[in-house]
Amino acid sequence: MSVTVRRSPRAPSVPLDEAIERARRVYVKENCHPAPADAVAQHLGYTNARNGAAASAIATLRYYGLVERGEAKTIVVSKELQDFIFAPSADIKRGLLIKWLRTPPIFSELLDEYVGHLPSDETLKFRLLQKGFSPEAADSCRDVFKQSVAFVGVYEAEEEEAVEQEAVPSASPEQGKGLDEPPLRQPVSAGSDGAVSGEPNLVRAQEMHSDFDRIPVRLSGGRRAWVEVPSPLYLKDKERLKAQIDLLLTDDEDV
Repeated sequence: MSVTVRRSPRAPSVPLDEAIERARRVYVKENCHPAPADAVAQHLGYTNARNGAAASAIATLRYYGLVERGEAKTIVVSKELQDFIFAPSADIKRGLLIKWLRTPPIFSELLDEYVGHLPSDETLKFRLLQKGFSPEAADSCRDVFKQSVAFVGVYEAEEEEAVEQEAVPSASPEQGKGLDEPPLRQPVSAGSDGAVSGEPNLVRAQEMHSDFDRIPVRLSGGRRAWVEVPSPLYLKDKERLKAQIDLLLTDDEDV
C-alpha cells in the first residue's frame, strides 16, 4: 500500500534580510543579466543547482521576488533589487521591503489576518497547521515570517503612526484661534561677560524642542516671521498646518 505524503505550502526558508544579501551576491556577479542556474548556485556557495539546499535557496529568492526565471532555464536578478541598492531615499527602500515581504502568498495572508500585532507563537503555528503545513514546516515558516516582519518593522511603524495620531489633539476652527500665537518678545541684551539675557521663555522653549526646525518667512515692510515645525514633518502635519494658516487668512479678511 502506497502512502501519499502531503507537501506543505511553499514558503521562504530564510528571512527577508538574509535573502536580500544572497540576491546581492548574485547581483555583484551577474548584475541583472540572465545567468545559468548552476552559476547562480555557485555564487550562493553551492556546487551546482541540483543540490537540494541550492534549489531551496534559489526558490526562496523567487518566492520573495528577488530573482526571476529567465529564458532557457536561466535566473535573472530582479531590477527591483538594483533599485533598492541605489534608492536615494529610505521611503523607496521601505516600499520595496514591504512589497517583498508580501510577495510570498502565505506571508501576505498572515499580514492581512493579523493587523496591529502578531499573536503568540502557539497561535501562529496552529494557524499554519490549518493552512496545510506539517508541524516541522509550520515551525520553520513561523520563525522565518517573524524575523522578516521584525526586519521590515511593519508593526512598529503602525504603532508609531497610531501614537502620533493620538498625540495630536483635534480642534474646531473656533478652538484653533490664537493657539499658535508666539509669546511676547522681551528685549535681548548682553552683559559684560557676554551672557545673553532676556527672552527666557523663548530660549527655554528652543532648548526643550531641539527636534524642531525654525523656518524664516519674509513679510512686507521688511518684517520677518518664524515658523517652527517638528522634524520630521509628516503629510498629516502639513495638512493641519495649512488648515490653521487658512483659518488665520480668513480672520484677516473678516476684519
